Amino acid sequence: MKRILFIVGSLREGSFNRQLAREAEQMIGLRAKVTYLDYTNVPLINQDIEFPEPEAVGRLRATVKEADGIWVFTPEYNFSYPGHVKNLFDWLSRPVVANDYETPTVINGKKVALSGAGGKMATAKCREKLTELLTFLKADVMEPQTGIALNVEAWTEGRMILSDEQKVALKNQVEAFLKIV
Repeated sequence: MKRILFIVGSLREGSFNRQLAREAEQMIGLRAKVTYLDYTNVPLINQDIEFPEPEAVGRLRATVKEADGIWVFTPEYNFSYPGHVKNLFDWLSRPVVANDYETPTVINGKKVALSGAGGKMATAKCREKLTELLTFLKADVMEPQTGIALNVEAWTEGRMILSDEQKVALKNQVEAFLKIV
């Protein structure tokens, strides 16, 4: 069975992007094993502590390496992705062995899907910049991507309510991602 690792770019348990990830997980059903990455203990990138790698970074790399595909669900912060998401990918971009820049990193070649729930721009700038970053890191970023512009009720009630059109877009992304992983 294929293994898909979900990375939620919001650390808040009830976040809209965590809700979006749960919607996608339900749509995937039993066709793949979905796990969520816990990266709350990953330290800020710092070459002074890079080797030996911190325990949390070792777990991060092992989890990513085992996944057949990665799906990132992230909000947009100031026309970009959150700093902790950048930190996560910075660690994944570094060599696993000191000064070994020849061996591919664990993110190299990984199939990656991107989705985001946010304001009226539906996380477009965030996904654009994350696509640029991940492509630079040699990940295989898939299309289509799904951007959800949250309605007023979501902001006032704290829960995401997808329109039929948004559900179809997410379902299409699920089907496309399952085909490539």
